[in-house]
Amino acid sequence: MSLLSVSNIGISFGGVVAVDEVSFQVAPGEVFSIIGPNGAGKTTLFNLVTGIYKPLHGKVLLDGAEVAGLAPHLLVRRGMARTFQNLQIFFRMSALENVMVGCHLAERSFLLADLLGLPSVGRQNRLTRERAMALLTRVGLERHADTEAGGLSYGVLKRLEIARALAAEPRILFLDEPAAGCNAVETEAIDHLIVEIARSGTAVVLIEHDMKLVMRISDRVLVLAQGRPLAEGAPLAVRDNPAVIAAYLGNHGQKEAQRAHG
Repeated sequence: MSLLSVSNIGISFGGVVAVDEVSFQVAPGEVFSIIGPNGAGKTTLFNLVTGIYKPLHGKVLLDGAEVAGLAPHLLVRRGMARTFQNLQIFFRMSALENVMVGCHLAERSFLLADLLGLPSVGRQNRLTRERAMALLTRVGLERHADTEAGGLSYGVLKRLEIARALAAEPRILFLDEPAAGCNAVETEAIDHLIVEIARSGTAVVLIEHDMKLVMRISDRVLVLAQGRPLAEGAPLAVRDNPAVIAAYLGNHGQKEAQRAHG
């Protein structure tokens, strides 16, 4: 059964069609990748599904309930979280504090208790700190817990942002180019993390230009071109699709994708 179902979704900006008639489904624990050339509409599609933009037409069903046009914070409460292509990190806060910010939906505290400094506030803060530390450990960043985020490498910050998104306990996680700008070692760490997240039962929807990563970890791949679906299917079938090679991969990209499968 599908956790997420997107049907014929689309949007235009100033008469220019950015995304048109895109449909796909994602199951729990699945890694579903969206690829395509620059300007294909990938991030716009993410923004439509995750509440940043309101679709001009189409449906978005999350666990059978219509959620198209709901505000992002309401979608987070329903189990949808995301990261962004450009880092959204609090650089003057520690890594641990960044993840603690993401834990706020699970906190059980009240304004009056905060104002009065009741013991329950201290207990909640300890629980939040423990949970954030567990998430840092999960993404392999426990040794950076007390380090100011502005002093961390780009690849570490990418994993930190994933940890903060996981703090919302999502059932489906959208990752917009999580390996962009990372070196080979950092990319491999993110590769393993995405697989672990999916194995835990959380669906992962991924935008990524690293074809070796996409081919290694994806269950299915959707290719966009000029805002419309070009192909969808298993990674190997998409890799060898003549239309995908012509519009996006080219000979070099196809070879890179082939190397992922030895």
